[in-house]
Amino acid sequence: MPDVGEGLTEAEVVSWRVAPGDTVTVNQILVEIETAKAVVELPSPYAGTVGELLAEPGVTVEVGTPIIAIETAEAGSPEPAAAAAPSDEGGAKIGEAGADGRIATLVGYGPRQGTVARRPRRGSPGAAARPAALADAAVAPAEVEPPAPEAPSQAAPASVGGPAQTPGADPWGDLVPLAKPPVRKLARDLGVDLRQVTGTGAGGVITRDDVQAFTAAPATEPAAAAGPAVGREDRREAIRGVRKATAAAMVSSAFTAPHVTEFLSVDVTATMDLRDRLRAGREFRDVKLTPLAFVAKAVCLAAKRTPAINATWDADAGEIVYHGAVHLGIAAATPRGLIVPKIRDADLLDLRALATGLSELTETARAGKTPPTDLVGGTFTITNVGVFGVDTGTPIINPGEAAILAVGAIKPMPWVVDGELAVRTVCQLSLSFDHRLVDGEQGSRFLADVGALLEDPGVALTW
Repeated sequence: MPDVGEGLTEAEVVSWRVAPGDTVTVNQILVEIETAKAVVELPSPYAGTVGELLAEPGVTVEVGTPIIAIETAEAGSPEPAAAAAPSDEGGAKIGEAGADGRIATLVGYGPRQGTVARRPRRGSPGAAARPAALADAAVAPAEVEPPAPEAPSQAAPASVGGPAQTPGADPWGDLVPLAKPPVRKLARDLGVDLRQVTGTGAGGVITRDDVQAFTAAPATEPAAAAGPAVGREDRREAIRGVRKATAAAMVSSAFTAPHVTEFLSVDVTATMDLRDRLRAGREFRDVKLTPLAFVAKAVCLAAKRTPAINATWDADAGEIVYHGAVHLGIAAATPRGLIVPKIRDADLLDLRALATGLSELTETARAGKTPPTDLVGGTFTITNVGVFGVDTGTPIINPGEAAILAVGAIKPMPWVVDGELAVRTVCQLSLSFDHRLVDGEQGSRFLADVGALLEDPGVALTW
C-alpha cells in the first residue's frame, strides 16, 4: 500500500480493477482505495501478469503492506531462488522478494515473505494449508502447485503457530469474508455482520440473496419475549476514512483554538435581484450562479481589509502567518461524509470564475473524485447550512485556519425599510474565529463588511 502523498498511514481497499491471471500494462489502474481524504485510483508501475491479490475489498491496510503480486517478464523464472536474486536493473519488481527476503510493494518494501496471511476461500480443499503455501510462493503464486489434501492440512496449524481450532470456535476470526463491494454495502446498510453469513456463491462468495436471507431468517423463528423487533437492532460501524479524519480535526480545533462566534442578519434582496439580472445576461447564461458565489466574492473582498482573518497560528515557530492568497475551502456533504475541497487563489477570480469553480468543485466532491491535494492548504472556509433549511449555526474552525463563515437559509422575512415594515429576502451569517489570531474588533469588522457587500453589492465600488 503506497502513501499517496499526504503522509497517510493507512487506506481501505474499495475495489480491484484486475484479477489474478490478468495481463496489466504500465499505468493501468489496479485498485481503488479510500483514504481519510479521498478515493484514489492506483496505477501499475510495471507491466506483467497479476499473480495474486493480497488484500480483500473492505480491508483497511497500513502503508507499506503488500496488496498485490505482479510477475514481470524479467521475473518469470520457474526457480524460486532466481526470483529472490537481485536483478541487473537494481531492486525487485512488484511482488518479488529481494535479497533480504522482503517483498517489493508499490512504494518501497513490505514485510518479509511469510508474514502476510490472506483469508482462505471458504470450501477450498487447501484452505487450511494456505498460510504455509503463501510463505513458500508469494513471489510467483501462479506457479504454485495445489497442496495435497491430507498431509499439508495436518501440518498447517503448526505453520501458523496458533492452537488447533476447536469444533465450536469461529472459523473466520478476524478474517474478511468473500463478498463483492455492492454486497458489503448492502450488509452495512442492513447492519449485517458478513462473518455470520454462509456464502452460497462459487468458492463460498456471499451474494445479495445470502444477506437478504440472513436478515429474513429471524422472522421465521419464534422471537424471544424480551428480544428487539427485527430491523430495530443497534448497528455498529467502524470509525474510519473521512469520519475518522473529520473527528480528529474537529476535536483538535475545538480544544486548541479559542472559538468566538458572532451572528449577523442581512437583507440580501439587492444581491438576489443582481443574481436574477446576471442570469438573464449572455455572460452568465451557461453558468450555475448560486448565492454562495456572491458570498465567496464578498469574503475575498472583505479579507483584504482584515488580513488577520486569512492567517495561521504557527505555534511551533512562534509566528502568525498572514497568507498572501485566499485559498477558499467549501464544506461539501458527500456520501463519504463531510469534506472541504479548496478553490485556489479565489481572491484573483471574478464572479463568473468563482461560480464555475464552485459548481465543478461540488460535482467532483459528490462523485467522490476530489484528489487529496485539493483537500489541504486552505486559508478560510465557508459552510452553507442554508441548503438544509437551517437559519444559522456555530461552525468549528478548520485546523490551520483563523475563521469559518456559516451561511444560513435565504428566505422572505419581515424587515423594516425606511421606517416601514416590508417583506425582504433575508439571510443569517455566523462567523467563528480563533481569538488568538483575531480580535473581537477585527472579527466584527470582517463580518460587517461581508454583510454590507451582500446587502448592497455596489459598496464594492467604494473600496
